[in-house]
Amino acid sequence: MLGSFGSSREEEEDPSPSDAHYPHRRHHHQHQIQQQAPRGIAAPAIHLRQLLVSCAELISRSDFPAAHRLATIVSANSSSPTGDSTERLVHQFAKALTLRLNSNTTSTYAAAATGVAAAVINVPHPTSTNSFLAPNAASSSVNAGDLECNEALLHSSYLTLNQVTPFIRFGHLTANQAILEAIEGQSSIHILDFDIMHGVQWPPLMQAIAERYPLPALRITGTGQDLDMLRRTGDRLAKFAHSLGLRFQFHPLLLLNNEDPTSVASAVLLLPEETLAVNFVLYLHRFLKDRERLRIFLHRIKAMNPRVVTVAEREANHNHPIFLQRFIEALDHYTAVFESLEATMPPNSRERLVVEQVWFGREITDIVAGEGDNRRERHERFRSWEVMLRSSGFNIVPLSPFALSQAKLLLRLHYPSEGYQLHILNDCLFLGWQNQLLFSVSSWR
Repeated sequence: MLGSFGSSREEEEDPSPSDAHYPHRRHHHQHQIQQQAPRGIAAPAIHLRQLLVSCAELISRSDFPAAHRLATIVSANSSSPTGDSTERLVHQFAKALTLRLNSNTTSTYAAAATGVAAAVINVPHPTSTNSFLAPNAASSSVNAGDLECNEALLHSSYLTLNQVTPFIRFGHLTANQAILEAIEGQSSIHILDFDIMHGVQWPPLMQAIAERYPLPALRITGTGQDLDMLRRTGDRLAKFAHSLGLRFQFHPLLLLNNEDPTSVASAVLLLPEETLAVNFVLYLHRFLKDRERLRIFLHRIKAMNPRVVTVAEREANHNHPIFLQRFIEALDHYTAVFESLEATMPPNSRERLVVEQVWFGREITDIVAGEGDNRRERHERFRSWEVMLRSSGFNIVPLSPFALSQAKLLLRLHYPSEGYQLHILNDCLFLGWQNQLLFSVSSWR
């Protein structure tokens, strides 16, 4: 049983305006898409949602002056990084829309998107009157020192996200349970974890393995973009394994942004006596810009003959080629995310501010402001992953009732809110907020 539900944060530093105020509305009103807001949203929130959609629609028709005027008005009058969930959401989307409008070239977008994290390194107290992360802040220049600070800030926000929300821990816990059941009775286990980050997924699994007799050996190969961080992660996991009396090895594998993961997978050392588990938590969507390359990669993983492959992804379609459709999908998804944060965290929480501004703010910026190869957050729904994995030779392994029970326990103990929902659909476990599915975890062989 994976009974460790404690914090996994380890040792790291971690009134409606009239049409008179919007002249462009009269010109384009007949073309506007009237989006139906999700049920339960108050009238002001519906109005703000429609203003954001109208701005995105203007951009999609290349009416940039009108879009810029509307984005400026919305940002100045209806958004706040420290307001309620709607105001915070509007703040992020208005900022991303303005960045898209201000980014006339790919290089401008790349520098400005990097500047998003730089702008929030010194996060003020929520009671401050400063309007940090204003839309025009994203156009500031970025130097090498900023880039290093941004990486450190993103890693710190990841640990905060893991601590204060169930999203990452739900993926880790459910994937761990699938792995634990797949390796039952095996004497030597090898886990290949793509983008291991700080390794916070593995201590609960290591504890569960250490309770087995005879005691199996465990080897983890972790990929990442920072060799120093990979080594620090390996050192922490090795110390933890030693405290459990577990035979353990860690192998770091550097995988840079533009590097083909297929070639890296080919470099993984596989021993004949080992049982292999491959872990993809919020990873595979990064390669959807080249589906053929992703299929080749999945075929390579299949050829490695893993006992289990675990996949955790966002349940959203942020990879739509049409900007307006992608925008509306993102707006629905992050509305639910921001509402869940408001329901479970106090309004003056610094951790909430960091998660919204840094982690989710970066994602929103990428989805809304980015185009072409620069877009990284290319989330797609489970049905797309199901088709792709099946076409690569994998069959889904139903998650056990115990996996659902553990996810329920995680929510009840650490994130007690009636808003979080768990669903099993097509042998896949989903975490959602109210009626909006947000994340999926599935197991394959």
